Amino acid sequence: MTWSGYAIPFNRPCFVGNEQVYMAKAIANGQISGDGEFTRRCHAFLEKEIGVTKALLTTSCTHALEMAALLLDIRPGDEVIVPSFTFVSTVNAFVLRGARPVFIDIRPDTLNLDESRLERLISPHTKVIVPVHYAGVGCEMDAILAVAGRHGIPVVEDNAHGLLGRYKGRRLGSFGCLATQSFHETKNFTCGEGGALLINDFRYVERAEILREKGTNRSQVFRGQADKYSWIDVGSSYLPSDLLAAFLLAQFEARDYIQAQRRRLWEFYATHLCDWALQHDISLPSIPAHCEQPYHMFYLLMPSLAARQALIDRLKARRILAVFHYLPLHLSAMGRRFGGQLGDCPVTESISDRLVRLPFYIGLSKADQASVVAAITDLK
Repeated sequence: MTWSGYAIPFNRPCFVGNEQVYMAKAIANGQISGDGEFTRRCHAFLEKEIGVTKALLTTSCTHALEMAALLLDIRPGDEVIVPSFTFVSTVNAFVLRGARPVFIDIRPDTLNLDESRLERLISPHTKVIVPVHYAGVGCEMDAILAVAGRHGIPVVEDNAHGLLGRYKGRRLGSFGCLATQSFHETKNFTCGEGGALLINDFRYVERAEILREKGTNRSQVFRGQADKYSWIDVGSSYLPSDLLAAFLLAQFEARDYIQAQRRRLWEFYATHLCDWALQHDISLPSIPAHCEQPYHMFYLLMPSLAARQALIDRLKARRILAVFHYLPLHLSAMGRRFGGQLGDCPVTESISDRLVRLPFYIGLSKADQASVVAAITDLK
């Protein structure tokens, strides 16, 4: 998606100070391939900030999810329970290993996996549950983990939206045995393209390093734990360049500034659109009291598909880009091949037709944000 041609784009990546300085240092260090100084510093940041056993940068959240599927030994015939309302990578990673997706509907308030529907979808073939923290608002992890624990099923958190968010005081990404992050340019913290695998179960650490290094024991050799570099498992090349890690570290170090600016943007929309939304039967994001959101996005739930499209068109006429979000995966061409049918996930089907995301990025000035609000509230 391109943002050119709009006075106010949907997204514009932010630069917060030291990105170029750190990238220049990575070049001066003489190592711009993976696992250099800046990669290690990013790992340390994530491990400390989230409280996980091990963090490993990857080239994307997609690749982190693929690593999770490999680590859990997903095979043909296995089933993965995943929301229909999510990005395709969440399910693709497991389908690539031969798994069959079992799509679960979402809650109408937080748009997260509906934990009340979870137990009935579990079968003897269920091998993993993948909650997605939509917009960075935590899923009901107590209930999800209780169901998973009763059946001995691992949980992998898709935390692409949720870095620095909390559920009942605990960081998102620290609940499942594995979790994944995204550092795509639309995320709070970015290096353009990138991701991370978070490991909360020590048993997966050694093999994760091997899978990430093309199935070799390269990491062990560099640490002096092995004297021969050899191929010992399946794997792929999941390491990002240290140049990207250098860019990302600068963003991590500016987390307080980034989060303060995003909170300012979110609260401006919430304050200035609240009364208008109530008058027009429009819903704003719902944040439970026990969740701390990272201010990843701001969206509106319009009364109908027609109302959603009318708003997008009106904003576009004013050179403001607002966009919808996920289409129901169970109704996609691939989803139907796995048995998806209209009516399987009614909340997802309704939300997908009505949700619109507003421009949201650090460089969005108060004046521009006021223009967005004015254009919205002028809608008859």
